[in-house]
Amino acid sequence: MVRFLRPLLRGTTYTRLLHLWVPMLIVSVWLFIDMSTPWVPALVLVPVGLLPAVRHGEGVQARLLLTPGEAEPGISEAPSATWRDRLRTVLWLELRMLLGAVAMFATVWLPATAFELARCAWGHASSELPLLDALPPHPAWALLTPLPLLALYGAVVGLGELITACARRLLGPSAAERLAALEERTEQLLERTRIARELHDSIGHALTVAVVQAGAARAAGDPGFTERALDAIEETGRAALEDLERVLGVLRESERPVSARPTLADAGRLLESARASGAKVDAEVTGPLAALPGPVSREGYRILQESLTNVLRHAGAVPVRVRVAVSDGLLALEVRNPLPAPAPGPGRGSGLRGIRERAALLGGSARTGPDEGDWQVRAELPLR
Repeated sequence: MVRFLRPLLRGTTYTRLLHLWVPMLIVSVWLFIDMSTPWVPALVLVPVGLLPAVRHGEGVQARLLLTPGEAEPGISEAPSATWRDRLRTVLWLELRMLLGAVAMFATVWLPATAFELARCAWGHASSELPLLDALPPHPAWALLTPLPLLALYGAVVGLGELITACARRLLGPSAAERLAALEERTEQLLERTRIARELHDSIGHALTVAVVQAGAARAAGDPGFTERALDAIEETGRAALEDLERVLGVLRESERPVSARPTLADAGRLLESARASGAKVDAEVTGPLAALPGPVSREGYRILQESLTNVLRHAGAVPVRVRVAVSDGLLALEVRNPLPAPAPGPGRGSGLRGIRERAALLGGSARTGPDEGDWQVRAELPLR
């Protein structure tokens, strides 16, 4: 019994009923003007439904009254973009008016019918209601009094469910809107993957530099070297904290402006950090790095960062040759270092996989592995 009456305790039941009543206000006003043509409001809805903004208004109202509190109600709030959307809006308006008329009839005449049956059961003569004006007073009518109320309950709940289903069907996202939503979801997933790579590259690089610097300082036993190592650890840690704060800002609030991501114009900081860790870096940069497109320059920086991190992590303080060249619509980036013993196999770690993923996302390519006695990372990124 409690489950049967549960819809009466939900606010959604009454907001849906209100949604059904709203079109009847227009009809009621028109009937005061000309009762002989009740079909005029339904006719006027045809050109009104062809207006693009009407679909937006109907979508907002349907989400507010038919599906309050639902995160994904399946009802669009976008204006009509195609003739198919306009025709669906016209059909929705006509159907809404029809179901509204049924709801108005049920909520007016069914309670009145129950009241008249109760009066007749109490011994009073019936009023002039159609079909009830000839009922003789009799106590037996009390047995039929609950039937109109049950019919009213079923009409209110059933019409609310029906109008909601029709709204999802006629005001639901079009094929273009579903495609746009899918693309947005894909972009969100790609953004999460990018953030994961950002954290891996930035924090991994900082930790690697700190570990290598601390170990070298302990082994050197030179106060001057130790001071330089501490400075390098501090600078690298501060840069990693900036990257972490930026990423966390993106996660907390997507609209919040955050500091710019580092680009290849900041590559000198990476090279100095590697040199401070003991690596002998021979760097050669040719071409206009400042003119690189933003995505290419940012991903190139991360590829260089991960490559130097891998050198320090797996080979230690060894000579490193870095070549960055911009020419013929292509950014070529190469990092080479002597193979450690034992030499690693082809790159399978998450860092090397991230390098290849970054290059592939920009339509480029990356190759990692042994080459003529050295370990090589070579990436080529198209500028367009």
